[in-house]
Amino acid sequence: MTDGQTGGRADRRTEDLVEDRRHGPPGSGRLLGVDWGEKRIGLALSDETQTIAQPLTTLTRRAGRRFPMSRLLVLLEERGVAGVIVGLPLDAAGSEGEAAAAARALGADVARRSGRPVALWDERFTTARALQSVREMGGTTRGRKADLDALAAALLLQHYLDARRGGAT
Repeated sequence: MTDGQTGGRADRRTEDLVEDRRHGPPGSGRLLGVDWGEKRIGLALSDETQTIAQPLTTLTRRAGRRFPMSRLLVLLEERGVAGVIVGLPLDAAGSEGEAAAAARALGADVARRSGRPVALWDERFTTARALQSVREMGGTTRGRKADLDALAAALLLQHYLDARRGGAT
């Protein structure tokens, strides 16, 4: 897939690739949801029609190490991802702090390095909702924090997909 104006994805300006929720990635093709965390990064993948999101995997970020960008870029290629939705961790009042700044920087870096469009999406309470869902089903998260992060990414991505279709609650 190339950009008709520039001849290639990597040539597009980063500012054009990181967009707000009104525009964002294309309306078809798989989207990757990213639930950003200091230790773990949950990932989820949509179907081609952007109807259903499902947990994919969790990347681990080791203390003092950089984000595992090379692994993320490989996943984007392997899964044929058309766009990326990065969770924006706002506080309860909707304000941005250090974590939101880090998520914005991650989104810009993913856009720049992959050439794919990136949208930022409010991720408040996604991990808490994922934990609640597991508990409501009688499950436990003991020893399964990575699964919880991927589930949180799926909730984030599903909310984005539903909102784009006008069905978000």
